Amino acid sequence: MRTCLIVDDSSVVRKVARRILEDLDYDVDEAEDGQEAIDKCREQMPDAILLDWNMPILSGLEFLKLLRTYVGGEKPRVIYCTVENDIGAIAMALKAGADDYMMKPFDRSVLEAKFEHPESTAA
Repeated sequence: MRTCLIVDDSSVVRKVARRILEDLDYDVDEAEDGQEAIDKCREQMPDAILLDWNMPILSGLEFLKLLRTYVGGEKPRVIYCTVENDIGAIAMALKAGADDYMMKPFDRSVLEAKFEHPESTAA
C-alpha cells in the first residue's frame, strides 16, 4: 500500500486530506509541523507528502530542504499545499524540491488529481 504523510498545522486540513487519501488507498500518517514530519520521515520514509507552507517550529520550506538532504529523502513525491499565491514562494518550493503544488482551499477533485495523476498541472 502507498503511504502519505500529511504535514499541516491545521487539524481540519489534515482530517479532510486524510479522508480523501484513504479513499485513494493510501496509508496515511500526520504531522502538525515540519519537525514532527522530519522525525516521522527518519522512522519511515513515505511515498508521498502533502506539505503546508506556514507552520510552527519548522516551516514547509525548511522541512523540504532538510528532507531532500537525507538518504532516501529524494524518494517522496512532495505536493506543496498553500494559501500563498505568490509566484515567488511557489518557485522557491519547487526549487527546494517540491514536485507539484496546489492552492488552499482544495476540494476532493483537486487532491485526487494530484495523487492519482502525478503528471497533472498545478492548481
